[in-house]
Amino acid sequence: MKKFVIVSATWFGTGFAPFASGTVGTAGAIPFFLLLSRMPLSLYLLTTVAFTVFACWSAGFGEELWGEHDSGKIVIDEVAGYLVTMIAVPATWLGVLTGFVMFRIFDIVKPQPARWFDRSLKNGYGVVMDDIVAGIYACAATHLVLRFLP
Repeated sequence: MKKFVIVSATWFGTGFAPFASGTVGTAGAIPFFLLLSRMPLSLYLLTTVAFTVFACWSAGFGEELWGEHDSGKIVIDEVAGYLVTMIAVPATWLGVLTGFVMFRIFDIVKPQPARWFDRSLKNGYGVVMDDIVAGIYACAATHLVLRFLP
């Protein structure tokens, strides 16, 4: 179980990056998104919800394992947030890159209520839900940017 949590919470080790582990973890989510993007939207949404629940569980165990809240090693939350960002976004290089940049901006800035989740919930749900909120903002921003780009 411990190895499974390490692999999932660090998203196949990307959380062990020596710096910017959240950015590296988000980049590690791109192949997963490309795989899921072939699904019908309804199945993509269901998979994203199920993955988010799994991410909360994994992040919670990761916190216990490393003994710290929202350890930099835990990046499965970035994966869940990126999947939310990419809802109905085309799997093109422009869509993937725009979603990546928008998610990183909103994940770093943490506009409310993302900041509330980050500061108030000290468990796996708190680790993940701020990224889900950032993903919702980033999804809207990504769609707006892609709509107005040539």
